[in-house]
Amino acid sequence: MSRLARPTHGRMIGGVCAALAQRFGTSATTMRVIFLLSCLLPGPQFLLYIALWIVLPSEDKVQNKAQTAW
Repeated sequence: MSRLARPTHGRMIGGVCAALAQRFGTSATTMRVIFLLSCLLPGPQFLLYIALWIVLPSEDKVQNKAQTAW
């Protein structure tokens, strides 16, 4: 599995669904549909999305860190 980071390409709002799709090997569209369907259930889905948006680093920041480490 790849490291969890929000991609710079293919994101709609924050890139959280695209990052999760890359991590678990599904399409971003599938992950977005799953998220929208989960919003019909009670729970903190939007708060979790916002928290992941804040916590997950952007892919370009992860690549810059890897380049500076070399």
